[in-house]
Amino acid sequence: MDTTYSQYDKTVSTCKQIFIGKTKDYGTSWRVLRNISIVDQIFIKAQRIRTIQQKADQRVGDNIADEFRGIVNYGVIGLIQLEFHNESVEELPVEEVEKLFDDKITHSKKTMMDKNHDYGEAWRDMSQESFVDLILMKLLRVKQIISNNGKTIISEGIDANFVDIINYSVFALILLTEGKHAG
Repeated sequence: MDTTYSQYDKTVSTCKQIFIGKTKDYGTSWRVLRNISIVDQIFIKAQRIRTIQQKADQRVGDNIADEFRGIVNYGVIGLIQLEFHNESVEELPVEEVEKLFDDKITHSKKTMMDKNHDYGEAWRDMSQESFVDLILMKLLRVKQIISNNGKTIISEGIDANFVDIINYSVFALILLTEGKHAG
């Protein structure tokens, strides 16, 4: 499992470079996004991956790995926005964004480590299609929770679903790097 942890860190490092680079380019314009908009952005990326998988063809430059990286980063945005409760749309300094990114990824990695302990490394035998389907399912769950005004009776909340989406995407990226999935 040490290999998984180092692969996780390396994969997330690439996502973080993109996240911070875009923050320097665009600021924190994403602060305007509400939960449903974040869900829709992730949905667009996951649906694009699914379409590419089904057609075995693509016309736009971003590849499957780029889309999974985008999903990781939008998942982090979702977790950050939940923390701020979208009360205001103030610009955040890059240093604060970097700390928030690290905090959300640390929490996601801890969750992954706990689940990996209990499930073993079952994800290593999963198909890329399954990761995408699970991400889409989690998004539908989040949409339902949002329509229930954020309330659940016995289920995990929006935050847990964003964490799972992040982790499924990281797993897919690790398997792409290992050459076990097409990208």
